[in-house]
Parts: sequence; structure tokens; C-alpha cells
Amino acid sequence: MSAPAKKLVLAVIDALKPAMLDRAIAVGRAPALAQVLERGAYVDDCVAAFPSVTPVCAATIATGTGPDQHWIPSMNWYHREEARYVEYGSSFSATRQFGVLRSLTDTVYGMNAEHLSHDVKTVFEQLDDVDVRTAGTTYLIYRGRHKHEVSNETALARVVTSTLFRRTIDGPRELFYADLYASRKTGCRGQLGMPGVRDQHTGCVGAYLVENDLFDFLLFSLPDNDAWSHKNGPHAQVTSIAAADRQLERLMHAAGGPDAFFEDHALIVTSDHSQASVEERIRLDRAFADFDVATPSGSRSIGAELALSPAQRSAMIYALEEDRRDEVIARAIEVAREITGVDLVLWRSGEHEAVVQSPRGELRFCSGGELMDARGRLWSVEGDLAALAAEVHDGNFTSTEYPDALARIWSALHCPTAGDVLLSAAPAYEFVDWGGSDHVGGGSHGSLHRSDSLGALLWCGTGPDTRDVREQWSLQDIMPMIQDHFGVEEDQS
Repeated sequence: MSAPAKKLVLAVIDALKPAMLDRAIAVGRAPALAQVLERGAYVDDCVAAFPSVTPVCAATIATGTGPDQHWIPSMNWYHREEARYVEYGSSFSATRQFGVLRSLTDTVYGMNAEHLSHDVKTVFEQLDDVDVRTAGTTYLIYRGRHKHEVSNETALARVVTSTLFRRTIDGPRELFYADLYASRKTGCRGQLGMPGVRDQHTGCVGAYLVENDLFDFLLFSLPDNDAWSHKNGPHAQVTSIAAADRQLERLMHAAGGPDAFFEDHALIVTSDHSQASVEERIRLDRAFADFDVATPSGSRSIGAELALSPAQRSAMIYALEEDRRDEVIARAIEVAREITGVDLVLWRSGEHEAVVQSPRGELRFCSGGELMDARGRLWSVEGDLAALAAEVHDGNFTSTEYPDALARIWSALHCPTAGDVLLSAAPAYEFVDWGGSDHVGGGSHGSLHRSDSLGALLWCGTGPDTRDVREQWSLQDIMPMIQDHFGVEEDQS
């Protein structure tokens, strides 16, 4: 295909909170993002996927689908076929519990090659298929059509790739994944993706790609804001947003400055989710002490009744005994609804109905019906609207506290790899992970609540002129914007 009028950069700033973006721009700490805001459109309430944790949201951004289609269910989940947990790095302590090599293998290789559904195409696969020059920096979802060998550019990379990581992977044409994979020598160093260094590595690689005209589409990943916010709280994000902004400035300077950059490049900036302050812990292990729970050690989990998958402000429960499945699920629901800090308990009732229980009541719903949500989908609902703090007016279902609630719950519950019961934490609460870690005193995310579900989305040089073309924006709208930019018809075959 012929190249579009402008190259396109998709910048993902992990956990970017709209209120903190506004503050960073207002105090002059984010001049590059201010340029995007001035030149384009801004959505300050873009809805994340649910659970609103990074692997799920990254897969939604990269495929334009929800977990029911892309199959990435959470940060930690139970692999029924392999009878083991999958841990994508909730914390270093959790990673150690499941085995560092096993966790890294699942995150670096398994997520893309095995766990991400092959029935959906990533943005790289779609653009590679029409000969768009694709490029990407370190990002959880990288699957594309070009094979890459492990890198030996640095001494550290040579040590790691000679002992741990040796596989060929499929990615975009130009791929730079920590120091493990580099499609060409750039002189940029990522220290194997250590927090605090990742944004700088992305900026260095991005500047090199711009200077040498090596892409038509670039996924420019800026993850350090999330780690900073976890530690210091979401209201400390101005500092980490400023650090991300400096890497966007590097892109612009590599092109000759902002005016020259925007003459040749379109830019989409998005967060994958937001963050909320955390003040209290939820210990699932203690709540389910009377159950036989699968442990990180598979050999000691034979015959377990259920598996528990805490993931920051969300969690999943898997019933493992098929002949007692309904009984175990019912007992688990009874326990979950009594746990202090659990806001929503979610499960499927048969094939066609979803159930929401909260301290405010119970609501049941199914797809199709007479009630329309803000994104135009139809639902049948019965029970207590208060369960989701919802209202119905003139045939429209709305919930300010839980944005796009019905569709996000439905998608999460219909993910083939998800648990039988899903939990969403109340504001200020977080589930302690398998390593005993939490973010009390800092920030976290994962719930259905607006506090960690509404992120920022900005664009210029592409997309609609204003945000007003949609009543409610979500991460699933980013892929169609990219497809439109390159004239690619939607294709998930």
C-alpha cells in the first residue's frame, strides 16, 4: 500500500491519570503533551478494560478487543489446561513465589505466543499484512509478522540471552524489547527493562527511528509513570508525567522540533488505565482459609478445590473440582460477599446471564434487550440498579461510578481463561498478591470503579476533529483510529 500522508506514533503512558495530566500541563511540566492538546482533541474519561490491569488493557489497546476475544484475563490467572498459575509480574515477591524464570517466560514469551488469542490480530499484524513499516519499543503485546533473534549488543544482554532467553519471537519490523531484542544497533541501553530506565530507553530508540526514517507506525511505550505512581500515589504523577513528556520531546527534537514533527507525524497518546490511592489491604488467603486452595507449587495443589488470583484492585476465583463446581462456586460467592473491601462480586448464571452483587444489592443482566448503554449496546437488566450505582432514563442505562459497566463485566466474565467469580475492590482497597505485596500508601488499579478505570486519550494529525463523535470513549476505539489512518479495513480473521 502507499504510505499515508503522515507517519503515526501511538504513545502509551502507563497509568496516566487525567487530573494529573491537566495539572502537569497547567504548571508547565508537560510541554510536549500540551502541544498535542493544543493541536488536537482530548478525552479525559477514556474507559479501560476490566480488570483494569496492564496486561488486559495492553491487549485491548493492541487488538481493539476485550478479554472475551483476546483472552488475556488478568495479571495473575490459573491455567486450567496446565494446572498452574500464570504470573505476569504483580511484584518481585510474587514472581519469586511462582519462579522467576517461569514468570519471565510467561510474560516475555507466553503472553504473545500462547496466551493471546490467535483469533485476533494485533495492530502490528494488521499493519504488517499491508506492508506498513511497523516499529515498537518495550511493550507487553508485541506480536507481529517479523522474526527476531535475541540481541547480543551489550554484555548484560549477552549474559542473559545465553542463559535464559534464547527464543526467536515474532514482532513488528523494528522491535526493541528491553535489551533482549533489538532489530538493529542503536546505542540505546535499557538495563533489561528496569523501572526508571524504561522511558529513557524508549525515548532513545524512538529518536533513532525518527532520525533514520525507519517506521510508518511506532508504538512508543512509556511505562515508568505506573511504577512511580504505585510507590508514591497517583497524586504524585506530575513528576513522572514530566519524565514521560521529556521522551516525547526527544521524538520531536529528532524531527527538527515540534512544528517539523507534527508536519510529518500524527500522534495518539493514551493511558491504559488510571490509578487510585490505596489505604487498606484485602487478604484473600485468610478469607478462604477453610478451602483447599491451589498454591504456587503445582505438586502441592493436586486435588485443590479452588484457585485464587489476586491482581491489585481485582481478583478471580477458579473452581477446580468439576464434579463439585457449582457447590464450590456458591460457597466462594458466600465468602467473597462478606469480605471487607470487596465492592463487587461477579459471576455467570448459565450461558446467558451475568450477576452482580454488592453491599447495595443484586443485579442480573444479559446481552440484548431494550436498555441502551452509552456506547450503543443493548441490554436486559433486572434487580437492584444500586448494585452498580446505575440509573435508567428514557431507555438509557448509565452508571457514573462504574463506566461502561455492563459491557466490561460481560467481556471479563466471558473470557475463556478467566475465573468463575470475579471481584472488584472498593475505593481505597487492594488485594494482597501471592508474594504478600501491596501498594498501601501508594496507588493501584484493577477495579471496575471510575477512580482507576478512566484514563486520558489525546490525538492530533489523525482521528476525528473532536471527541464529540462518541458519547463515551474506550481503549477499544484506538485500533479503529489507527486502521482509519492507514486505510486498513477492520479484519480480525
